[in-house]
Amino acid sequence: MELTPEILERISLLKAKYDAQGQDLTAYLDGLLYSNMPNYWDYVQVDTLLSLQKTYTDFPDEMVFLMYHQVTELYFKLCLHEFQQVSDRKNLDAAFFVEHVQRINRYFEALTKSFEIMVDGMQREQFLKFRLSLAPASGFQSAQYRKIEIHSTDFLQLVHKDHREKYSGKEPITELFENIYWKEGATDAETGKKTLTLTQFEDRYRTEFIQLGEQLRHDNLWQCYLRLSKEDQELPTVIHVLKQNDVNINVNWPLVHYKSAVRYLQKDKGDVAATGGTNWQKYLPPRFQKRIFYPQLWSDMEVAEWGKSWVEAVLN
Repeated sequence: MELTPEILERISLLKAKYDAQGQDLTAYLDGLLYSNMPNYWDYVQVDTLLSLQKTYTDFPDEMVFLMYHQVTELYFKLCLHEFQQVSDRKNLDAAFFVEHVQRINRYFEALTKSFEIMVDGMQREQFLKFRLSLAPASGFQSAQYRKIEIHSTDFLQLVHKDHREKYSGKEPITELFENIYWKEGATDAETGKKTLTLTQFEDRYRTEFIQLGEQLRHDNLWQCYLRLSKEDQELPTVIHVLKQNDVNINVNWPLVHYKSAVRYLQKDKGDVAATGGTNWQKYLPPRFQKRIFYPQLWSDMEVAEWGKSWVEAVLN
């Protein structure tokens, strides 16, 4: 094969690159010569990926339930990847901000639109049986979802609405964490005590969540927005992607779960408790939580009516 000028130029550039790092180009060329060509199944780790579905029962539809939650966690990982890129960005501008927040929005929209794959893909009779073998595990225990919330906004906005006014937001995250909103959703529906679901979750992740909250005190998405120039902050595209992010995570995503819970757990004579005894009736409806990442971007009326019309549409 002829060594064309293009190939010789690339070899020269490679030599300059490795010389600058004190490395021998010949050794790297030998490594390239001996290495195998990549293939799809090794790159994607297909065999490993397909070995991760371990059901607890013999009900066929448990596989649908399990795999959809695994897909969800992969999307959550993509979201966290985008949050990190924004927070790490030096000289952040509107174009970069919008592009990466839009990516997060697309991930959540894909999840929301695909949720019926699981909801319509399971027989109610099977679900109400195999779910009993999963307690106290619950989707409530998704640590990545909690990290998405912490990455999104000032920690104060995650404090339960009934306790939020007594804080300034400058307190240690350890103190704010004691009144984080989702603890109420993991209390036993009958006794009001912490469920095993919650105690397990806090034992495993409490320290990690608090550390992340402190780390992101000045680097969460809202604080990144405030780092933009005044002109960029006022751009309609910037405001739009943030508001859509708020709706996607705090309204649309919990709402599809609420719709699923109504379908599978609600009965004419009382409701079926969620896995682990979590109080889904109070935890899932957006209008009860009044969790808003960016309240400064919404009108007083929109805040007051937060999530109400969405829930009413589902119930009707």
